[in-house]
Amino acid sequence: MKFLFHLGHPAHFHLFKNTISFLKNNSHKVIVVIKKKDVLEDLLIENDIEYINILPNGRKDGLFFVALGQLKQNYYLYKIVKKEKPDLMIGTSVSISHVGKLLGIPSFNFSEDDADIVPLYSKLAYPWATRIITPNVCSVGKWENKKIGYNGYHELAYLHPENFTPSKEIANQYINTDVPYFILRFAKLSAHHDVGVKGLSNELAVCIVEILKKHGRVYISSERELNDELEKYRIKIKSKDIHHIMAFCELYIGDSQTMAVESGVLGVPFIRYNDFVGRISCLEELEKEYQLGYGVKPSEDDKLIQTINNFLELPNRREIFKQRRINMLKNTINVSTFINDLIVNFKKHI
Repeated sequence: MKFLFHLGHPAHFHLFKNTISFLKNNSHKVIVVIKKKDVLEDLLIENDIEYINILPNGRKDGLFFVALGQLKQNYYLYKIVKKEKPDLMIGTSVSISHVGKLLGIPSFNFSEDDADIVPLYSKLAYPWATRIITPNVCSVGKWENKKIGYNGYHELAYLHPENFTPSKEIANQYINTDVPYFILRFAKLSAHHDVGVKGLSNELAVCIVEILKKHGRVYISSERELNDELEKYRIKIKSKDIHHIMAFCELYIGDSQTMAVESGVLGVPFIRYNDFVGRISCLEELEKEYQLGYGVKPSEDDKLIQTINNFLELPNRREIFKQRRINMLKNTINVSTFINDLIVNFKKHI
């Protein structure tokens, strides 16, 4: 069979990379289509995966440019699908829903956000998607009849212990893992659903660094420009190696949702700081049910500092979070295995 994957974010590469490999190893043809986003192309190149970039220049911020970019993606994807005639299209993508409906090809739309968190995406993609694949804990609004749920998170497709073993050897190519260290992450927060969303400011980040550097080294990963005071902490690594470095850190702090979940499923404590706190079901579950992290809203700077200090004073914290991760893994699945089976047997679900 022939499968087309449409990837629009580095997290989508990680979500599907094991399935792409599985399908190729089982003699299926795989077509990978992408749009330019952050380090997505770097990841594909580093992993020797052929791809077609249908939006090579990316897009500017703002709803007009989002709409224009969407029309371009639909047009170029239509041309590819018309030529290749895949049996199924897979992705976290509005375009596969539109083009699939137009050409009569089923589309499986994957999401980890509740419908009300990404309302524009939901309204554009879900009505025309064949199936919506999402964690059980997530709501897809009025499209529940299309939902195929599972116990887990996207990040368990690539960070489940059956799929990923952290390597100190790889991490030590960039840092000394024998010395305690912390990771800060600053997302760009420029997606259409990020309008008006606040994250970590440079001023607050400087305060955090001053606290953390008394307890270990600080490394910053950032999509946005940093001031001189923070730039010296930026870590430069190959995109594919970030999870090996994350796996051995003491604490992750940032305004990126994906990296917060990644930290949680790795058993690394996380503190997320943005306006989505209290609203995203997957992260709420990791924080409230499994106690693998903490959420702090931008109006609560004092709470953020107190949360950091309380964590640093927590005795036996590595063992505590290790056990919490074990508890989480008992109640979740290897999502990659689930996706493999779902795609190979997709005709049962359409």
